[in-house]
Amino acid sequence: MAVGIFDSGLGGLTVLDAVSKRLPDVPFVYYGDNAHAPYGVRDADDVYNLTTQAVERMWAEGCDLVILACNTASAAALRRMQEGWIPENKRVLGVFVPLIEALTERKWGDNSPPREVEVQHVALFATPATVASRAFQRELAFRAIGVDVEAQACGGVVDAIEDGDMILADALVRSHVDALKRKMPNPQAAILGCTHYPLMHDQFQDALGADVKVYSQANLVAESLADYLTRHPAMIGSGTESKFLTSGNPATVSTRATQFLRREIKFQAA
Repeated sequence: MAVGIFDSGLGGLTVLDAVSKRLPDVPFVYYGDNAHAPYGVRDADDVYNLTTQAVERMWAEGCDLVILACNTASAAALRRMQEGWIPENKRVLGVFVPLIEALTERKWGDNSPPREVEVQHVALFATPATVASRAFQRELAFRAIGVDVEAQACGGVVDAIEDGDMILADALVRSHVDALKRKMPNPQAAILGCTHYPLMHDQFQDALGADVKVYSQANLVAESLADYLTRHPAMIGSGTESKFLTSGNPATVSTRATQFLRREIKFQAA
């Protein structure tokens, strides 16, 4: 038994890296659905079906707690999964919660009425499916008022990162930031709403300018998970070794993962 971390591809490795550093004694099973990546251009039903299949595969590995380290899955599938699909003895958590906690400076269990927060103009960079779901805006509206969110669908960025073409990824990031700034010239904060995007954090920051606070999810998710496991220690499980699974070609995925994390990662066929 271990804690499961799922992503459509390699982006969730940014979350895995952060939680492994924060929780070095906790074993993790990482599953990348590389054969079907990217999820961000798929419709909601397709994302739901692929996500539930992946979560069931992780349950088979003994992961009673699964983190959806994929904003598209969190946005397009998680609410539907929580409305009756997830058994009582299992937990599936998304990556929006820690981000909105940080942005609104209030805990998730705080059910007081929405209130004004310091940041009023927020740029959201995400996949087309995440933008279409409006899940971020919906969850934010429950907790904050008066926040203007301008979303930019960043087509092509995930594909470029998965293909290892960082020159193309850089050009696409700058193009999408330019497009966002035409709609919102002076954002106060920017949300990197895809777990692939922290790999391009410096490019986003450079294109946005030094005065824009850029929120990446990995460290926020790591702190939130550490807090959750302190309150629910049984969810850690009794496993002792971490494992990497992929629906894609294990050799190819291992090579790219090793390049991303700058340490050797060996994937197995899921």
